Amino acid sequence: MGIFPPCDSSEVMEKLLGSVCGKTRDDPIPTPSKIKGKVVLMKKNVMDSTDLWASFVDRVHEVFGRGISLQLISSEHFDPDDQKRGRLGKEAYLEDWVTKFTSLKAEDEVSYDVEFDDCLGIPGAFVIRNRHHSQIYLKSLELEDVPGHSGPLHFVCDSWVYPAHRYDSDRIFFSNKAYLPSETPPPLIVYREQELKNLRGKGSGELKEWDRVYDYAFYNDLGSPEKGEDHARPVLGGSAYPYPRRARTGRAPNKKDPKTESRLFLLNLNIYVPRDEKFAQVKFSDFIGYAIKSVGQVLVPEIKAVFDKTFNEFDTFNDILSVYETRTQLPDEKSLAKIKDCVPWELLRELIRSDGERFLNFPVPEVIQADKTAWRTDEEFGREMLAGVNPVVIRLLEEFPPRSKLDTEVYGNQDSTITTEEIEKNMNGLTVNEAIEKKKLFILDHHDSLMPYLRRINTTSTKTYATRTLLLLEVNGTLKPLAIELSLPHESGDSHGAVSRVFTPCHEGVGGMIWQLAKAYAAVNDSGFHQLISHWLNTHAVIEPFSIATNRQLSTLHPVYKLLKPHFRDTIHINALARHTLINAGGVLETTVFPGRYAMEMSSLVYSNWNFTDQALPKDLLKRGVAVPDPSRPHGLRLLIEDYPFAVDGLEIWSAINLWVTEYCSLYYPTDEKVTGDVELQSWWKEIREVGHGDLSDKPWWPEMATRDDLVECCTIVIWVASALHAAVNFGQYAYAGYLPNRPTVSRRFMPEPGSPEYAELENEENHEVVFLKTITAQFQTLLGVSLIEMLSRHSTDEIYLGQRETPYWTGDREPVRAFERFSASLVEIEDRIKNRNLDPELRNRTGPVQMPYMLLYPNTSDETKKGGLNVKGIPNSVSI
Repeated sequence: MGIFPPCDSSEVMEKLLGSVCGKTRDDPIPTPSKIKGKVVLMKKNVMDSTDLWASFVDRVHEVFGRGISLQLISSEHFDPDDQKRGRLGKEAYLEDWVTKFTSLKAEDEVSYDVEFDDCLGIPGAFVIRNRHHSQIYLKSLELEDVPGHSGPLHFVCDSWVYPAHRYDSDRIFFSNKAYLPSETPPPLIVYREQELKNLRGKGSGELKEWDRVYDYAFYNDLGSPEKGEDHARPVLGGSAYPYPRRARTGRAPNKKDPKTESRLFLLNLNIYVPRDEKFAQVKFSDFIGYAIKSVGQVLVPEIKAVFDKTFNEFDTFNDILSVYETRTQLPDEKSLAKIKDCVPWELLRELIRSDGERFLNFPVPEVIQADKTAWRTDEEFGREMLAGVNPVVIRLLEEFPPRSKLDTEVYGNQDSTITTEEIEKNMNGLTVNEAIEKKKLFILDHHDSLMPYLRRINTTSTKTYATRTLLLLEVNGTLKPLAIELSLPHESGDSHGAVSRVFTPCHEGVGGMIWQLAKAYAAVNDSGFHQLISHWLNTHAVIEPFSIATNRQLSTLHPVYKLLKPHFRDTIHINALARHTLINAGGVLETTVFPGRYAMEMSSLVYSNWNFTDQALPKDLLKRGVAVPDPSRPHGLRLLIEDYPFAVDGLEIWSAINLWVTEYCSLYYPTDEKVTGDVELQSWWKEIREVGHGDLSDKPWWPEMATRDDLVECCTIVIWVASALHAAVNFGQYAYAGYLPNRPTVSRRFMPEPGSPEYAELENEENHEVVFLKTITAQFQTLLGVSLIEMLSRHSTDEIYLGQRETPYWTGDREPVRAFERFSASLVEIEDRIKNRNLDPELRNRTGPVQMPYMLLYPNTSDETKKGGLNVKGIPNSVSI
């Protein structure tokens, strides 16, 4: 049995009005009675302050009778003049707008009383008309003493309401009770359908800030062809370059290339996204504060470098370490905390943080806090494949030598050239065949994803390889690197196959430096793949179509909307900003990551093999061969690497999410027929497959959305990707890559060949650091890249973590609230287990030689402090940075 009674389509009106409401349309309308309400809102702001001019003009409008009115909509009675719509009550106006003076801080809320003259039964929605000059951010409406309703009736709005003349139809908000489409009180059905129609828009025309339109577009806004061929980029999306869809802006076509959308000036951040998807004021101030801080951090050492004898080069590792030394003396932390508490503006508070960070100084990355050289060890190199910022690529080696899946007719023989003799000398007495049989050999393989683009990439300033790294699982649970293969396209053409060199561990002299360089080339590959694929494509880009479809096809009344909406917070906006400044032609990503101008095109090739169901963590682990099925284990599988921090913690998070989603969906979908009969849900899933991810619509792996299990699987995957997976690949970026020698993003010259001048340099040990630093990222790219990942690694002060909700009134149904409380409690228990695992000395991969505990999947559900900042713990609900 579900929470709500089923509705027979032939008797839907009378049955719902009778059994749910206790009335029929023929019953007499009750005598009007007073209902008191409280509206909570925020006024228009300019950065961190209330817009005083707008506030003054709004008061003038109030004086002339142009206020903000609300009308309740009955969920029980139809309008006598329109038997399809719920009856509207009389207009009621917010009281005391002129006389109530509010805070100058934009983030502060203000409440206004409102009194309604009639009830018309239980209200299910209300209309709001803003006749002021300026927009308001409407947080909520709470009604007291509603006849027939027990306790306060809540309307959670969280929406910008612009002046009424900006809209073609009224703004409508529904109460927080959830209804499937077939169970919607009949007087609300038309309003529900009209609201969705408004959100879909007309499909054409440039969109303005007050528009509330969610629509799709190709990635045709990355290039600037009017600046020349070097700034042109292919359109991503469609058969040539398959890609997820983004939110449409409707900007005019580029004058040089009509297939490309025109771009805004770089410093103009006023990119269209639906207004309610934009950063909240606190988040935006944090974001601007981070940007100002980052610019300062880059400029100071760059100005200093102008007077350096080796311009734009770090000469020693100590030169890099000096970047993190204090250059600006500020008051001590205790005094700074007191100053910060007195500062009303979030942007300034961010610049004078009291948690150890300093303005114009890069914080010391955790990877070098305890030990400045431990990052160079082979054990740490292997550990970061399990507990670093990109722990989602390593897989079991099932055949030797490793084989390529590239088309031999196009690329020739791309199989590995690593031999048994090269690796067995370091395998503790095991043979290759024995290690494969015992599932002890693993590989970090970036060969096939890079080789199709490598020839073009190496025509730029980048000089790099496609790499394969083989590792052995040791008895103590750590991974031991055995060999690194560096491959280039054959100089005679792609069809001639690859030219490869193999390097094995060495820790002394020239051989030791060569081995460090081989690890650096492997790290360059992994850094690029991480940023483009693991991070951007597999979280940011693939989630955006789900956000668009959810707003277009699922009413705010829909239980699945209420389940998923928190997991799309800020995603559309952060992706729009990324297209504007990061992944665009000549943007920060192209400047700092080795694929350069081919970066996004390369990610399209990888997306063509993307599989939605493979994003489920258990299936991902099984597919990569790092786990095997085992029904006796808690998660139905056994990890081959037992001390695999990402997988161990991740499986606990995955299971908690899956249990929560299962409980929630079971409350609204007691049978599979409820799923197939849900018209909004079916439209949502159809649009995701055929439009949002339309380039892959014919793939057989898409769930049918025919059963409750299908729904649970899909929602669990979406929540996992948007929250935990994104946290795992994002918030550790500065901790691990803030010290760029550990994870360089570019290599500028090839491995020194014996007999070459570069090789001769290595024969003098004093030159080792110089050769290494000349090979990896240059100084400006380093500083720019480190500034970027520092911004990306920060938690906002308005962060909402997994297991938290922005309001306790997110639903009016009691059982889902209880289920969510159980979910939150389970995440807090996981926090305790993670802390205990990090203290276990037997689990060497939890902290590693760098002595950095693995906290990237620590939920932080128990934290209500809202401090934010640069820390590696916490799983935000959504892809929001």
